Amino acid sequence: MKKEYLGEWLLPGGPHSDIILSSRIRLARNIKTFPFLTRSTREIQEKIREMVREVLTENGLLKKGSFFTNEELSPLKLQFLLERHLIPLDFLGSRMHRGLYVSKDETLSILINEEDHLRLQVLTSGLNFFPAYEKIEKLDNRLAEKLPYAFSSELGFLTACPTNVGTGMRASFFIHLPGLVITKEIEKILRSLLAMGLVARGIYGEGSETKGNLFQISNQITLGLTETEILEKVTKVGEEILNYERRAQEFLLKNLRLSVEDKIYRAYATLKNARLLTSEETINLLLMVRFGIVAELIKDVDLKTINTLLILTKPANLQIYYNKEMSPKERDEKRAELVRSFLKDRGNGR
Repeated sequence: MKKEYLGEWLLPGGPHSDIILSSRIRLARNIKTFPFLTRSTREIQEKIREMVREVLTENGLLKKGSFFTNEELSPLKLQFLLERHLIPLDFLGSRMHRGLYVSKDETLSILINEEDHLRLQVLTSGLNFFPAYEKIEKLDNRLAEKLPYAFSSELGFLTACPTNVGTGMRASFFIHLPGLVITKEIEKILRSLLAMGLVARGIYGEGSETKGNLFQISNQITLGLTETEILEKVTKVGEEILNYERRAQEFLLKNLRLSVEDKIYRAYATLKNARLLTSEETINLLLMVRFGIVAELIKDVDLKTINTLLILTKPANLQIYYNKEMSPKERDEKRAELVRSFLKDRGNGR
């Protein structure tokens, strides 16, 4: 993983990637010859990790990516991986023997000994589940040839959490909804998700807060549905929310245009001139500018630049980018410097 590199999944180019930044498919798998992690010893965890590493080596995957153990990763590097959506929150500070495989383009990753023995993950740009599923299914089948999965003919794949039993699959999308938040329609949308068996979480998944009008929406249940049915359902919901958001943005630009323009241009001016920027302030300002780009109010900077800054200005990514550990005050200064340089290089000013 390169400090300047942004995973292909967060680059605009996928279907509807102006509003739905990315899609993720995750598969939970366990090896039937070992107990679930809640009942495993550290010795068993080490055996699982080494078994998976050997299978990845045999399949040639280690030539196409990197393998890490949590013991060899510093707290800063772990936070870096969290900020890039490659590990979940509870990966941080764990005393288990855990492992992580990440492909060079950051679209494919494998967590070892997280909640289940294996968590396979594929990320893709926009609302684009079916190509992602083809990729993760191919990987899953290759691993299954060497790893005996815990599987029941009646229940499907057996997992540590009962809500994952069945396909073991969670499909989610990462969506920016400024129109629905500003028009105060978002609560109605979130309530309707629960009735459909879906849930909205923060940008780092379960246990995280929603920030800057960003939401991660995923299915809650995997039992009793096929993989195709889950993907079709989540895609349909994504398209419906997408349409609600487009209508909300149209309403704002028609009826409250001056107020919306003021918020967007103030955000853009602040980013281009600020000397100190906190992490949370930067997210909110960048996402307001992102709204301006989608609304075609700002034309001298593109979505790729904003998406890149959304990652590189996060605390750990910022420090690794500059190859220097910093105090919060130093980070605020360097973050503002980085934003100014990106916007100057990619914009002609307004």
